[in-house]
Amino acid sequence: MADVAASQRRGELGTARPLILLALLALSCCAIFLTIGAQGNWSFVLPIRAPKLVAMILVGHAIAFSTVVFQTLSGNRILTPSIMGVDALYGLIQTLTVFFAGMLFAANSNSMTLFLVQTMAMIGFALALYGTLLGRGARDLYKLLLIGVIVGVLFRSLSGFLQRLIDPNAFVVLQDRLYASFNTVETELLTVAAILIGLVTLAFWRLLPQLDVLALGRDTATSLGVDPVALMRLSLGLIAVLVSVSTALVGPVTFFGLLVASLAVSLVGSRRHAETLLAASLIAVICLVGGQTLLERLLHFDTALGIVIEFVGGLVFLAIVLKRGIR
Repeated sequence: MADVAASQRRGELGTARPLILLALLALSCCAIFLTIGAQGNWSFVLPIRAPKLVAMILVGHAIAFSTVVFQTLSGNRILTPSIMGVDALYGLIQTLTVFFAGMLFAANSNSMTLFLVQTMAMIGFALALYGTLLGRGARDLYKLLLIGVIVGVLFRSLSGFLQRLIDPNAFVVLQDRLYASFNTVETELLTVAAILIGLVTLAFWRLLPQLDVLALGRDTATSLGVDPVALMRLSLGLIAVLVSVSTALVGPVTFFGLLVASLAVSLVGSRRHAETLLAASLIAVICLVGGQTLLERLLHFDTALGIVIEFVGGLVFLAIVLKRGIR
C-alpha cells in the first residue's frame, strides 16, 4: 500500500510540474502583451490591449475545452468540433449578410445584435443536428459526424457561389470577416461571451468524473452507471455553445483546437480531464497571446493571427495523421 501511495504521489507531482510551468508561461505572455512598448502611458495602452487580451483568453479557453471533450466523445484524437459545420455556417451567415444587405450594413450594423443572431443561429443548427441524428448507438455518432461534414461542404459551396456574385468592394469587407482576428474585438461583446463561456465551463466541471469514465469506453461507462447517450447529448450541446460563442466573437479557427489538444495530451500524459483541459486552456492562451505579441511587434500586423494558426494547426494535423498511419 505504501508503494502504491508513493507511486500515486510521484504521478501527481509529475503532472503538476507541466501545469505549473504552463501557468507561469501563460501569465508571462499576458504580462508581456500588456506592458511591452507601453512606455508608461497606461491610460492609452490598457483600454486598447486589455479587451484583446480578454478575448484571446476566452476564445482560447472555449476552443480548448470544446476540442478535448469532443475528442473524448468521438474517441478520436484528430477530430475537432469544426467538423460539424459550425464554422461553415458562420461563413455562410457573413456571406448572406453582405450579399443581401450590402457592405455598408455589414460594416455599420449593431455588433451586439449581429453577435447574438449569429450565436443563436449556430447553436440552433448544432442542437437541431444533434437532436435529429443522435440516437442510442455508437453508429449514430458516426452518422452525425458524416452529416456534419456533408452539411459543412454544402454551406461552403453556397458561400463560394454567392461570393462570386457580390461586388469586389463588398468582397473585401467580407474577406476580413471570414478569418479570425483579435484586432477588432468589440468590447461590449466580451461580457456576454464571458458569461456564456463561464456557465458552460462550470457545467463541464461537474461532468468531469463522468467524462473520465466515458473515456474508458461506452460499455465500461454503462457498467459503471454512466449513461453514455445522455452524457453525449448534454456535452455536445455545451460544445455547441462554446464553439458558437467563440466563432461569433472573433471568427472561425479550424485547426487551433487540434493543435492545443494534441500538445496538452503530449505534455500532461494524463487520462484525467481536469488536468488535460487545464493544460489545453493554458496552451491556448500561450499560443494566442504569444502569437499576437509576435504579430504586432515583429510582423507589424502584416498578416492575421488566424492565418498563422491555421497553417501551424494544419501541419500538426498532417503530422498526427501520418504518425498514426505509420503505426
